[in-house]
Amino acid sequence: MEQKKQILIISLFLLPFFVANIVLGQTEKDDYKITANRFEEYYNAGQFELIFSSLFSNEMQKALPVEKTRQFLADLKSQAGKITKRDFIEYEKTYASYKTRFEKGLFVINISLDEHSKINGLFVKPFREKRLPEIERNITKLILPFNEEWFVFWGGDTKELNYHVENIAQKNAFDFVITDDQGKSYKNNGETNEDYYAFGKELFAPCDGEVVLVVDGVKDNKPGQLNPVYVPGNTVIIKTENNEYLFFAHFKQHSIQVRQGQKVKQGDLLGYCGNSGNSSEAHLHFHIQNVENMYEATGIKCYFDKVIVHGKQKKDYSPIKNDKVKN
Repeated sequence: MEQKKQILIISLFLLPFFVANIVLGQTEKDDYKITANRFEEYYNAGQFELIFSSLFSNEMQKALPVEKTRQFLADLKSQAGKITKRDFIEYEKTYASYKTRFEKGLFVINISLDEHSKINGLFVKPFREKRLPEIERNITKLILPFNEEWFVFWGGDTKELNYHVENIAQKNAFDFVITDDQGKSYKNNGETNEDYYAFGKELFAPCDGEVVLVVDGVKDNKPGQLNPVYVPGNTVIIKTENNEYLFFAHFKQHSIQVRQGQKVKQGDLLGYCGNSGNSSEAHLHFHIQNVENMYEATGIKCYFDKVIVHGKQKKDYSPIKNDKVKN
């Protein structure tokens, strides 16, 4: 299958680089306080190269060269905004942990220092007040949220089948596209959204539920380009009677047909497939999570009640990469 870029949801994570530096006690040390304050000051001012040159250790500079440092911090600021409040929590293993309020969300910043008070480890992740018990799978019976036959571009339990598995909320997510007999997801040269078979297709409620979130108005991307400012793009979240949250991402701009607080029935029209958010081509991203907030959620494995897979009927089935599925 020809694809221009692999798709979608990007998480704000930097692979940590740590050097052994055991810190005991739960009171913030002066050297951590000074360095963390400088990091916040330089970050908010957009002085990313100064963070690299004055705060990073030699090992950190080698592990994360200046261009990668600049790109990571610029992406973080674009998606999360400036730091507005930061509180020391505790020391975890080799690093100090800070509960950090950004303009667009709540995160944890972990910083590790070497013996020269230089940063040799940096890790940013969503803040979780408490983790609710995981739900293994959906109880509610679901139909596929579309008509016709669609192709599972990502789906399954391993990284090879599904790159989402490394994200806690999206670990059981699917990306669906429509392909032709040659396995292509578009006609002509694929330069416009209208070239993509999935673009503008109707998307439906897989079950009864309540719409708890609607995001509309995000522009559709030009194919091959990404919009990381609001990663899911135009979004609908439906809460089932079993407290499962069905997450639909990347609707076409201004196409969503439901409103927050609305009760929907299985098969009701939600909107039309688009290419909004951090998406390189028209497709549907769909997953189930245990709470509404995707930064606090844990993914739930999704099974559909009755589906046709490669022409054969299956019951209570969770699609995997390269499946062709329809109701």
